[in-house]
Amino acid sequence: MKILAVGDLVGTAGLKKFEKEYKEIKEKENIDFCIVNAENVAEGMGITEKAFQTLLKMKVDCITMGNHTWGKKDIFNFIDNPKLIRPANYSKNNPGKGYQIFHCKDKRIAVINLIGRVTMNVLSENPCTVAEDIIEKIKNNVDIIIIDFHAEATAEKIALAYFLDGKVTAVFGTHTHVQTADEKILKNGTGYITDIGMTGPKDSVIGMNKEASIKRFLTSLPERYKIADGEAFLNGCIFEINDEKCRVTDIKRININ
Repeated sequence: MKILAVGDLVGTAGLKKFEKEYKEIKEKENIDFCIVNAENVAEGMGITEKAFQTLLKMKVDCITMGNHTWGKKDIFNFIDNPKLIRPANYSKNNPGKGYQIFHCKDKRIAVINLIGRVTMNVLSENPCTVAEDIIEKIKNNVDIIIIDFHAEATAEKIALAYFLDGKVTAVFGTHTHVQTADEKILKNGTGYITDIGMTGPKDSVIGMNKEASIKRFLTSLPERYKIADGEAFLNGCIFEINDEKCRVTDIKRININ
């Protein structure tokens, strides 16, 4: 089985780039299941119903979120859709689900969305203990467990992966919008990459207009971020999983200009 994870869609440019490339990637790489992080698709903050419906029409299997989950009020119209998950370690009373179980090629695939706590400025529970509780609850009912860990600190992502090594099939990071070159299979079989990157404007500062970003860092004065113009690129990662043991056998980074 091959599972494609696509990095944070940033704005309309990111969504259009994914629309343009997805079918070809799916056919060329023989993709069976696709996870897309879409918490930045609404011009950098949140997701609109229109964008969500576009992803559904493309037959994306699971859509994950992050620190901008509640960035657009639209989300409350479809937060209970089974293809959408938000961080499981958000406050327990928040709407939506932190994980879902899907069926694909006679396999039961659980996708868990988590958010980091280091420099994220989001009130959340401990991602390690929340993940552990969910895994204990579902482990006898699923074949594959994939985690999208939406976090800033590389150390926090790496630590979570080692903590869960052997307990989950794969852990991939999102949020920093910069693809890392550290894909690996850990000692106990869990596939891992610190960040799968972003899908959005190429000539930008993590998807944002360069001039506005430079001004913020140069002057320390408030400057409204806006999505950059121009061509987009696509980042993602493919996890190849053995059908018998349900373990990752290969990890391939995707970078399409």
